[in-house]
Amino acid sequence: MIVKDVLNMILGSAKRNSMQVSDAISTPMNEDDGPDFATIELLFFAYRNFISDADEILKDYGFGRVHHRVLHCVNRQPGQTVAHLLEILDTTKQSFGRVLRQLVSSGHIVQQPRPDDRRQRLLYPTQKGRNLALQLSEIQSQRISEATINMSEADEIAIHTFLTNLVDKEGQERIMELRKSASFKSKAKFQDERAD
Repeated sequence: MIVKDVLNMILGSAKRNSMQVSDAISTPMNEDDGPDFATIELLFFAYRNFISDADEILKDYGFGRVHHRVLHCVNRQPGQTVAHLLEILDTTKQSFGRVLRQLVSSGHIVQQPRPDDRRQRLLYPTQKGRNLALQLSEIQSQRISEATINMSEADEIAIHTFLTNLVDKEGQERIMELRKSASFKSKAKFQDERAD
C-alpha cells in the first residue's frame, strides 16, 4: 500500500508539473489586451514609493499602515467615535481592535467616554500621536513637493481631479468629512460639488 501511495504521489506530481509547463503563458500582457497598463503601473510604483518613507518610520514603533491610517484620521478629526472611524477605514471592529489597543497603550491616542452617551468612546490624539502623524505627513508632503516642483497650478489641479475621480462617491464623502474639521482648500472639486 505504501509503494502504491508513493507511486501515485510521484505520478501526480509529474502530471501537475507537465500541466504547469503546458499552461504557462510566455507573452506579457500589453495595451492590446485592453487595460491601461501604463497608468496602472505608474500608480502602483508611485503608491509603493509614497508609503515607503512612512513605513520605515512606523517600523521603529512596531506599527503598520493601519496604525498610520488611524493616526491620520484621528488627528484630522479628533473626537470621533470608534464606530465612525470604523466606517471611514472600512474595516471590522475585530481587526481594528488590536491596532487601537496598541495606539492607546503606546500613548499615541486616548479614548474618552462621550458625555451624552458613556457607552460610546471618543478618540483623541495625544501630543505624541500628533507628533508622529505630523512626521509621517511631512515626509509624504516632501515627496509630493519634489514630484510637483516644476508643475503649473493647472497641472496640480489636474492631478487632484484625477485622484479624486479614482475615489468612489462614498470615499469622496469621507474625505470631505475629514476636511470639514480643518481649514482645507482642495484643488479639485468633488463630484457632488460639480453637480451644483
